[in-house]
Amino acid sequence: MLSAFLLLGYLCGSVPFGVLLTRWLRGVDVRASGSGNIGATNVTRVAGKKLGAVVLLLDAVKGAVPVGLALHWMPGDSLAHALVGLSAVLGHVYPVWLKLKGGKGVATALGVLCVLVPTAALAGAVIYGLVVAKWRVSSVGSLSAAVVAIVTAFLTARSRDYVLLTAGLFVLMLWTHRSNLQRLARRTEHRL
Repeated sequence: MLSAFLLLGYLCGSVPFGVLLTRWLRGVDVRASGSGNIGATNVTRVAGKKLGAVVLLLDAVKGAVPVGLALHWMPGDSLAHALVGLSAVLGHVYPVWLKLKGGKGVATALGVLCVLVPTAALAGAVIYGLVVAKWRVSSVGSLSAAVVAIVTAFLTARSRDYVLLTAGLFVLMLWTHRSNLQRLARRTEHRL
């Protein structure tokens, strides 16, 4: 059963809402504009705040749904829940439909944490909002949120597996944000 849920997580995570919605509703390929990323931040740059908010919500839902189903069908198996969450985020980062060239995984990770460690998701979302409001740099907000989510998960998560998942998602985000980190070091990072 776990393998079926891992596949479900990956396939849900790999649905490229940013690409689909900007193409259908604006007639543009979000990958060809702004930062070239398929996530909500670049959709906001390319197609506006409303569509960016919709993509953020849908990208979070595609992380939350498979994890919620895994919780329902495999109660008590925290390792399975964590692995399904990881597979959903990996689906977003490496979607089969886009030749494994996806997004950064932040919104999908948020959706996963909303189900498994809601306090960490809330703390991360608050920090993201505060950091972005102050400095207008989404990558700094995302990485700051991830650090706060790890600490909060350590203090509040029901399972060590959920803490390890949160830490693993942070490592994945460092990888997906490597170009952002280079631009931050050069002080050329994109602003909102």
